[in-house]
Amino acid sequence: MDFAQMNLIAALPEIFLLSLLGVVLLVDLFLKDEQRYITHFLTQLGLLAAVGLQVYAYTHATAHSEEAFGGMFINDGIAQFAKVVMYIVVFLLFAYSRRYLQDNKLYKGEFYTLTLFALLGMCVMASSQNFILLYIGLELLSLSLYALIALRNNDTFASEAALKYFVLGSLASGMLLYGMSMVYGGTGGHLGLNEVFAALYEKQANPVLIKLGLVFMVVGIAFKFGAVPFHMWVPDVYQGSPTAVTALVASAPKIAATVFAFRILIGGMGANIADWSGMLTILAVASLLVGNLAAIMQTNIKRMLAYSTVSHMGFVLLAFIGNSFSGNGSGSLNGISAALFYALTYAIMSLVAFGVLLALSEKDKECNDIADLAGLNRKHPWYAFIMLLAMFSMAGIPPLMGFAAKFYVVVALLEQGLVPLAVFAMIMSLIGAFYYLRVVKTMYFDELPENGGANENLGFAAYALLSVNALILLVLGIAPAFVMELCNNILR
Repeated sequence: MDFAQMNLIAALPEIFLLSLLGVVLLVDLFLKDEQRYITHFLTQLGLLAAVGLQVYAYTHATAHSEEAFGGMFINDGIAQFAKVVMYIVVFLLFAYSRRYLQDNKLYKGEFYTLTLFALLGMCVMASSQNFILLYIGLELLSLSLYALIALRNNDTFASEAALKYFVLGSLASGMLLYGMSMVYGGTGGHLGLNEVFAALYEKQANPVLIKLGLVFMVVGIAFKFGAVPFHMWVPDVYQGSPTAVTALVASAPKIAATVFAFRILIGGMGANIADWSGMLTILAVASLLVGNLAAIMQTNIKRMLAYSTVSHMGFVLLAFIGNSFSGNGSGSLNGISAALFYALTYAIMSLVAFGVLLALSEKDKECNDIADLAGLNRKHPWYAFIMLLAMFSMAGIPPLMGFAAKFYVVVALLEQGLVPLAVFAMIMSLIGAFYYLRVVKTMYFDELPENGGANENLGFAAYALLSVNALILLVLGIAPAFVMELCNNILR
């Protein structure tokens, strides 16, 4: 590969993000604890600059798609969409969690640098067109999350959650890599997704190795989504992690995982859509069933949201099935558009829900249980309303964005004649509404505790951003066509 093939402009945002990470790491070494605000604002400014560079790199590309590093890296519509959203999500996460980090002695450079490492991994995942690069991005994300979860090293629950995630994540990564190696061997030594697709379409691959490799890769993808039966890490990680880290795990990585699955299943293994569709159907049905039923029994709101994540990822997997895409690359990708819309919606909903939990968590007591929200409407009516929007949206109640997301998934299934799956998804959504409405009931109808309930713990800027974040759920729920049209256009 010569220098001309590298085309560094396509990867300019990632190069800047890596440089920002190094600058933050070095600057933080010379700061005292009372000067950590410099790290915070430097990171925030850097993320805003990354959004600008991302737009520049995309507009610079010919035909809105440009490759780099000999075709291993691509800056196309879906990568652009995913990365801009992830930059904004992480920016909001830093804004919401600043006071929480200060109160819990986590306001230090490690949180910011590890989060930026995770974000860099997500960006690499979104733009990879090569199995090796996909794996590198995934491991960069995973290793950063393992360390973030265990950041509060005096907390046994956090250490246990990090260890469980590390062990299971390592096993899933090994399976994914093993599957990739089988596809590499079965296609005659191809690692590029375009070359793999061509070999499969032209029947120049070993069908046994390809199917075995596909099974292992689907297992790896399912683990990253937290789909049943590879969901065991999700509730423990959500409950054991500091709430700021839980908010990260629950938001941006879901968008990265959706694009990651798109690259592998459509970009690389699209000619074998009949094989992986059946596997995803089983995973999606199991996730919807187990996720919703398990969430009903939870009293810890973080565990409840963890199991609800499992059910939401079941909807994303269902969306991957709802396509008329054929092995020759023709057809419709309406299901993928619905999956992108759903992943975006879930990231916004999670940020809102965990933003409220971060606001209500105090120095000596985190807002972990549903009972901690009792009587919230009496003390903080606006926070109660914001959480209500998040819960109603997750439940799929119109006119919120969550309803539109589920609607588009069901429509994609019906277009493919998958009526039983569409009906099952709607039934599971109705069951899921129970535990979301229980949170609303606790906030509005339960008595305020004798100690007066939790105190508000956000600054004005974060409070305003959280309010806008919540109102977006309502605005885009009323008029979702613009975002859905954007999701359709970036796949063309």
